[in-house]
Parts: sequence; C-alpha cells; structure tokens
Amino acid sequence: MSKPDGRDTEPAPDPDLLARLFDDRDRTARRVAALSGDVADIVERSAEAARDDEHDPEGATIAFERAQATALRDAAREHLADIDAAIERVRLGAHRRCHDCGAPLPDERLQARPTAVRCVPCASAAGR
Repeated sequence: MSKPDGRDTEPAPDPDLLARLFDDRDRTARRVAALSGDVADIVERSAEAARDDEHDPEGATIAFERAQATALRDAAREHLADIDAAIERVRLGAHRRCHDCGAPLPDERLQARPTAVRCVPCASAAGR
C-alpha cells in the first residue's frame, strides 16, 4: 500500500486471522499445561516406584510414556512459539509475504496454516 505522497504503509492487521491465532494460542497453551502435568505425573510415578527401566518389565512402558509425553509437550511448545511469532507478523502487517522468495502468501495458505512463513513451493523445497 502507498500513501498519497508515494511512501509505503504497512497493511492493517487482519482481525479474523488474529482471532484464529489467539484461539489456537489458547488451545495450545492449555495443551502445553496438560502435557506438562502428564510428564510430571509420569516422572513422579516412576520415582515412587523406584523402577529400574532396564530390568523391570514395566520400566520400558514408563520410559516410552515419558518420552512420548515429553515429545508431545515439546511440539506443543514449539507450536506456541510459532503462533506468537505469527501474531507479531500479523500485527506488523508482515504476514503476507514468503520469508524465502518474497512472493505473496495466498489467503488460502494463511487460512489453512495461519502460522505459515513460506509459500507452498518454498515450503516444499525446504522439506516442510
């Protein structure tokens, strides 16, 4: 966008996209909290039982549960960081361009993946 004097202006933030991002942020924050609680419970149960994961038949299950819950929690934390970054890009009006090639991000792309930073060709090339 340009002002009458020819200077560029930032596009206005997209209120619908921001609302979707904030809803996703709330859900993801609740998921992080729940998964953090799950990890803490698993750790506490395994400590109380004083199990030897290598020799106890239940130890492998507990170790798997702990690893799975930790991985899910970490993925949710990463998604939360992606959402926060997307909210900031929307507020700055910098969410409609691919970070790699500068091409416009289609509305359909942002509807499907509001945290997207790359166009589909660049995301495919990056293996994401």
